[in-house]
Amino acid sequence: MIDATLSADAPPLRVMALHALAYCPRLFYLEEVEEIRVANAAVYAGRELHAGLAADDDGEWTSLELTSETLGLTGKIDCVRRRDGSLVPYEHKRGRARQADDGGNETWPSDRLQVVAYAAMLAEAFGQPVPEGRVRYHASNVTVRVPIDVAALGELDAAIVEARRLRATVERPPIAENERLCQRCSLAPVCLPEEVRQQQEPEHEPVRLFPAERDGATLHVVSQGAHVGRSGDSLVVRPRDEPESKHPIRGVDTLMLHGFSQVSTQALRCCTEHGIGVHWLTTAGYHTASLVAGAGRVQRRIRQYRGLTDEETCLRLARALVQAKVEGQHRYLLRATRGESAARQPLVPHLAAIQDALAGTARVADRDVLRGLEGTAAVHYFQGLRSLLAEHVPDELRWTTRNRRPPLDRFNALLSYGYGLLHAAVMRGVLAVGLEPALGFFHTPRSAAYPLVLDLMELFRVPLWDLVVIGSLNRGQWHAADDFAVTRAKVWLSDAGRKKAIGLFEARLDETWKHPVVKYSLSYARTIELEARLLEKEWTGEPGLFARSRLR
Repeated sequence: MIDATLSADAPPLRVMALHALAYCPRLFYLEEVEEIRVANAAVYAGRELHAGLAADDDGEWTSLELTSETLGLTGKIDCVRRRDGSLVPYEHKRGRARQADDGGNETWPSDRLQVVAYAAMLAEAFGQPVPEGRVRYHASNVTVRVPIDVAALGELDAAIVEARRLRATVERPPIAENERLCQRCSLAPVCLPEEVRQQQEPEHEPVRLFPAERDGATLHVVSQGAHVGRSGDSLVVRPRDEPESKHPIRGVDTLMLHGFSQVSTQALRCCTEHGIGVHWLTTAGYHTASLVAGAGRVQRRIRQYRGLTDEETCLRLARALVQAKVEGQHRYLLRATRGESAARQPLVPHLAAIQDALAGTARVADRDVLRGLEGTAAVHYFQGLRSLLAEHVPDELRWTTRNRRPPLDRFNALLSYGYGLLHAAVMRGVLAVGLEPALGFFHTPRSAAYPLVLDLMELFRVPLWDLVVIGSLNRGQWHAADDFAVTRAKVWLSDAGRKKAIGLFEARLDETWKHPVVKYSLSYARTIELEARLLEKEWTGEPGLFARSRLR
């Protein structure tokens, strides 16, 4: 056997990682190198199977943990038994055995490599030959024997060498050629193999592997002075003047703390243990900080840095972003006045100016010029937006110009607060993907806001908040006195107004729509994460899908 001894500072490979390598090199890289691990229904079912394996009556081991410095491997064998005087490692699999050409049963390549690795570690640990390993397939109710011969050990050596090579690179391997492997993979929502295939083959009809809806709800704590603690597997919110409420941790995907609410160390630890992001916002809706466990490994950050320090890449992404945003603004103004010639008449000069700016983006070779065109389109968009308000909307809720930090009228207060909620939602998506929010391609770092988050926000301002605000004003959902606090210096939302805005925003996030590019339906909350993952593909060798969706 080849001596595969690792250097002193290199951690050992998990045998389960070799199993992933034989299944798909990209799966190995995501799990072992980038340390992205997602448990789906199949994974949980496998865990239940292993938890139910009981020890034999004769006292034989049911499991055994081993580490080999020579092989550089570590792992836990499902079961070790003595057969005909020799030790035999057993692996238990809940699925079916592979059908051989002669009609018999054989192991899958990944299962074979796994049991061979355990046999080699067992032989080294006990100083005696291990002639075979066995894999028990519970769905088929068969046990398949795997001889531990020179060929098997050679395959193991080759796999270890390849695993070490992949651990030393920052480049992800390509997606699996066999698309059936992806349909059972727990990391398909991270890898997005079907979306890549569709980009490479436009005729390909993608199979939905990306989840349609959020895993849980966002828990907003708005009451000033409220305290968030932990009780067992629940978060407990204790407002000052209201009854406390319990929220099971498995039903929460994000904790959002507004203003002067507090959270205990125990609650924070509970959130990090369950992968729940915690975000702090001011009472005006501005994002101040985020806490997300394990957000982004170094390989992802290196790739992002390489991609976004290349001017050609940044210009290409910025152009796609601005075209998507400006076209969305133009389409919204057209759609909102469809069939109403009188309402559209005041919009005509603004629509023409926006269209001119959009046409200019195709010829731009400089990001500063592109920012100028985006700014021109924004001025005309907000001027045209005034025409979308119904006649019955009171004057107190109308505006003359876009202003912010601080907002000087009720409409701008609404707009700014909703953009703050959107900023937090996009931040959540960026961190979930493992990107560095401070490294963007369009916005420049001139404030406390993160450039990459501001970049991605441009895709969602119109569909996730502008459209919602105009619609809610036209439906008479806002009360000028009760929902706002007004001073000479600024205008902001009251407690009642913040709760109303949060309700509208969360309802919009949960709405589903059919994505015009990937051609499947998903919620807007998931769309944000999807767009962040498609952005990452722009510098990982699978470009072409970012910022292609449009408001219909």
